[in-house]
Amino acid sequence: MTPIRIIGARNIVGECVLWNPRHQQLWWTDIQSSQLHRYDWAGEQLDVYSTPERVGSFGFVADEERLVTAFASGVALYDVNGASVEWIARPQEIVAGIRFNDGRVDRRGRFWAGTMVEGPQKSADGCLYSIGRGGHIRRQEQGLRISNGLCMSPDGAKLYFADSPVRTIYVYDLVEPEGLLANRRIFARTPEGASPDGAAIDVDGCVWSAHWGAGCIVRYTPDGRVDRTIPVPATQPSCVCFGGPDLDILCVTSARENLSAEILNAEPHAGSVFLYRAGTQGLPEPEYLQ
Repeated sequence: MTPIRIIGARNIVGECVLWNPRHQQLWWTDIQSSQLHRYDWAGEQLDVYSTPERVGSFGFVADEERLVTAFASGVALYDVNGASVEWIARPQEIVAGIRFNDGRVDRRGRFWAGTMVEGPQKSADGCLYSIGRGGHIRRQEQGLRISNGLCMSPDGAKLYFADSPVRTIYVYDLVEPEGLLANRRIFARTPEGASPDGAAIDVDGCVWSAHWGAGCIVRYTPDGRVDRTIPVPATQPSCVCFGGPDLDILCVTSARENLSAEILNAEPHAGSVFLYRAGTQGLPEPEYLQ
């Protein structure tokens, strides 16, 4: 399978790619450049917005144009056009060497976001949080290295989550109405050299996971079996979503970070966004409910 379109963004670390059906636009963040990217589907126009901090992840907000945004130091409502920030939560666990990373809105309108340990630290001080109505924040997990791969089953009853350095994707039961995590178990382990990064769910409940370092996207069945592998012309694919008017286009971000000149020469599209006809459909992204 080859891409049907390549969006030449040259991101350092492209991440958190999301489809906005209201405006038929594809959004993603370039974390290390402190930028948000917005791609108009019909016009093929790319707009880039500078942000006051690095953005690890974000989600769309119901009935308004602001984004619920996991900045490096906390979660806020962010107006891209006015560059205004309304902080929701800045957890006390965010200290030097810890920043927010992957996040997603669940099917009941809560925003989930996890933190990661940066730099040479060997500690596991990252956490996973949920942010509900009224900005209520709850720490759901701790002892993490790099939070990634957040996505929810079609019925919202399961939450998938990866800790990248330990090459493990977990699945939890999501207990309602409180929105608590229970019964953590291993969903899948990835091979040596393949770190599970961003992920998305399709209509069949299969998990599509970007394998950073291995240059591929892997589709897992709901029981954790590898069903399909799609090669990506970049060593570091970072996140996936389903986009396009029919939600049948697999959109894949990638990264150029820490690649040598030799590798970049061999991978001229590293940092781009790749679009594939997936042969299946995704689900609409839920919106954050304030």
